Amino acid sequence: MADISIIGAGSWGIALAVLLHKNGHQVTVWSVIEAEIKILQKEHEHKDKLPGVKLPEDMVFTTDLEQAVRGAEVLVLAVPSPYTRSTSHSMAPLVKEGQMVVNVAKGIEEKTLLTLSQIIEEEIPQANVAVLSGPSHAEEVGRGIPTTIVVGAKDKETAEYLQNIFMNEVFRVYISPDVLGIELGAALKNVVALAAGIADGLGYGDNTKAALITRGITEIARLGVAMGGKFETFCGLTGIGDLIVTCASMHSRNRRAGILIGQGYTMKQAMDEVKMVVEGVYSAKAAMGLAKKYDVQLPIIEQVNAVLFEGQLADEAVKNLMLRDKKIENPLLPW
Repeated sequence: MADISIIGAGSWGIALAVLLHKNGHQVTVWSVIEAEIKILQKEHEHKDKLPGVKLPEDMVFTTDLEQAVRGAEVLVLAVPSPYTRSTSHSMAPLVKEGQMVVNVAKGIEEKTLLTLSQIIEEEIPQANVAVLSGPSHAEEVGRGIPTTIVVGAKDKETAEYLQNIFMNEVFRVYISPDVLGIELGAALKNVVALAAGIADGLGYGDNTKAALITRGITEIARLGVAMGGKFETFCGLTGIGDLIVTCASMHSRNRRAGILIGQGYTMKQAMDEVKMVVEGVYSAKAAMGLAKKYDVQLPIIEQVNAVLFEGQLADEAVKNLMLRDKKIENPLLPW
């Protein structure tokens, strides 16, 4: 049994808290929001974020960050990506040398173009940082629906330890050394999922969805490999796997926001309606910054940015994609 603290009481943090408790670990859940913690202490259920998932009586809920961090063997950082840096900064004085911090959020910081694990390493240099990612909606993990995911870490010993911590009969965990590739797939798929939602909102069909998923993973892999990620990662669970589930599921807040935008909502109106952080909105500009830095073309992600931030009409964005210059699908294949 390990002492594990979940830093962040959103839907994903709560789902992982339930999973880890079922695995026999002592779990503490921290949130900066006092009202949220009081509800969890009283109701043992997060009715706003994860209704129907009951939390055990012996699970600890606190707003005291020092209580959550000190003494925990593993810290699961589950705050939304825009708060990764500020939360890591607050945690830094409390984290001991070699303490494990597992990032489970998905995103890229717009100003610095850093992945979330890079931010954590910058703010908490003494931590042993790993990531957990894959096709895994909190609504299903919280209910014990079979799910498969990947832990990424720089050393195999850390990855295997975390694999044992998280894995059970309904939560299969693979391990990988490609932390960068895992995080890029996780962040960029949210932008493509916005595009898939926009297409749904416009009333398009399965043909369009398949095209966006297929060409979307091509864009993600193109940029990821240019940055040093491994191509095989983008063919796996944290690449095409996560992209499929995020583009296809109504659990996806990015797809839901995209549907609203396709129906005529502004980006802000769509985010207000979804009532949760839409990670793809925050990663979209960062993706274009990376595309410029590494001289990589990302036509789908470019059009998403145009719709979100430049007033481009959604149907015009689709036309722009369809009428691009003629291309060979895979220029590496010989005639």
